[in-house]
Formats: sequence, C-alpha cells, structure tokens
Amino acid sequence: MEDKCAIKKDVTELIGNTPMVYLNNIVDGCVARIAAKLEMMEPCSSVKDRIAYSMIKDAEEKGLITPGKTILIEPTSGNTGIGLAFIAAVMGYKVIVVMPTHYSIERRIVLRAFGAEVILTDPMKGVKGIFDKCEEILNNTPNGYMLQQFENPANPKIHYETTGPEIWKDSGGKVDALVAGIGTGGTITGAGKFLKEKNPDIKVYGIEPAESAVLNGGKPGRHLIQGIGAGMIPSVLDVDILDEVVQVSSEEAIETAKLLALKEGLLVGISSGAAAVAAIRLAKKPENAGKLIVVIFPSFGERYLSSSLFDSIREEAENMTCD
Repeated sequence: MEDKCAIKKDVTELIGNTPMVYLNNIVDGCVARIAAKLEMMEPCSSVKDRIAYSMIKDAEEKGLITPGKTILIEPTSGNTGIGLAFIAAVMGYKVIVVMPTHYSIERRIVLRAFGAEVILTDPMKGVKGIFDKCEEILNNTPNGYMLQQFENPANPKIHYETTGPEIWKDSGGKVDALVAGIGTGGTITGAGKFLKEKNPDIKVYGIEPAESAVLNGGKPGRHLIQGIGAGMIPSVLDVDILDEVVQVSSEEAIETAKLLALKEGLLVGISSGAAAVAAIRLAKKPENAGKLIVVIFPSFGERYLSSSLFDSIREEAENMTCD
C-alpha cells in the first residue's frame, strides 16, 4: 500500500497553502463578496514567511550563502526578520535584523526567541536610516550577506509561484479582484502578475497609508500601519500591474482591524485592517456587484499587542483586579 504519511520533514514545509474565508459581518452595503486569504496562518504568522524561505533558498542555490558560515543581515519592519530568523534556526544561519524602535516589542521578543540579533534605529531617520545601518553592519561583518527584500526578485517570484496559484485554485478561477498592501510590493506584484495572466480582466488594487501616499504622488510621512508604506517605491514593485492604489488612514485601519476581531473572529494586524478597508470600499461600488474580491490579510494580531491597535484593551487588561 502506498505510503500516504502527511508528516512534514521540517517547519519550512508548512509555508504556504493558507486558507481563504468569506467576510460576513462587516460587509453591510457591499454588493460584491469579499474573501480574505489568511496569511496569519503561516508557521510564523505572516506572509513574510514565504519570501524569507524563497530568498534563502535562492541565495543558497546560487552559491551566495552557506549554512554555518554566512551571517544574514536584513532591514525589516519585523515580520520578514522573523521569517528569516525561524528559517535560519532550522537551516543553520545567524541573523542580524535592523528595525526602527517604534515597531512593536513583540517583534523584538520573537526575533530574540529564534536567536536573531536585533539592532534598532531612530524612526526619525526613516527608511534611509535603516538601510544605512545595514550597510554599516555589512561592511563590518565578515561573511555577512544582505538578502535585500526590497530588491530581491525571489520575493515576487514566490508569490507568482504560490500565492497567486493558491488564490486561483481556491476561488475556482472566479476571482475578479485582488487587494493587497504594499510594503516591498512582492505580494501584489507576484500574485497579481499570475492572476492577470490567467485572466487579464482581474483588477489589482494596492494599498498605502493616506499619511504616506508616495505611490499616489504624495510625500513620505509617519503613520501607524506597520509593514506597508515604506515611504519609497520599491524596486521589486511592478507599478504597471496596479489598476489603482487605495489610500487608507491609520485610524481607519486600526478601527477595522478591531472590528475584524469583534465581528469576524479574525485577530489580525493593522495592515490587515487597512486591506479590509480598501476591500470593503471596492465591494460597495455598483460596478463590482456580484464579483469576488480577494484580500490578503498579512499577519496575526498577537504581534501587535503593544501597539496602538490594542491601546484601550491593554489598559483595561492591566487594570483588572481579582474578586
């Protein structure tokens, strides 16, 4: 009898094939259906698990890095660093992650749990400050290597090979629009390219913070939507694939992320709230009546417990007393 054992050889085989679920309780006034792809159900709770594994495997296959020797250095808002850290723990790499101080403490704790070294930068120095620190570390680290998620073709490639096909398969080829936040631009570029090749009529909508609407011709600015809106146009982003970039404010993103927990039972991060805001706006447009909009929810809400997303609840929980 054929061996049908489904046990995975290691944690990297758990990456991908995340489920999709319809939103039902926060869609009043919508004339289109919205299905959320739950990337928070990756092994380390974010969509960045996909690109972390893809970039490491690609660099290994090209002979650019070696387990037990190479030190991986990466600028990150946290989730890519966490993806790299857990994969590095399995594959035998040391990781140095550079991130701004204002991102959630949970990310630092998780990174340290996987053995990564964490270097913090002044958020007032912006993205340039993070990249400058990475270059400084790289120049002073023998056997150091930067995977460079904002420039690495292995980033959108994995979404073209996995995320896009998963959406197509699970929707039965009935998807009419894709909605995704733009951080590096890898998710929307890769998945969007695949879906448009399958059906050129599929619309692809990016999301950026209203406070930092660079893709809409605005200036970089401070915002609270961790993981998107880097204040620049990433080189891996294919802007030609975008039909529109929707602007969402930090306040809208936070309030909608809260509603997703309260009404849909989905504990998600702030960027997922932003994605939901955009998807709901599009689903209310008369021209989208009867269509299926797929929205990417990139990360799990527990990674944001110390952030502005949970300010009121955290204060309430901290002040609870026993009877």
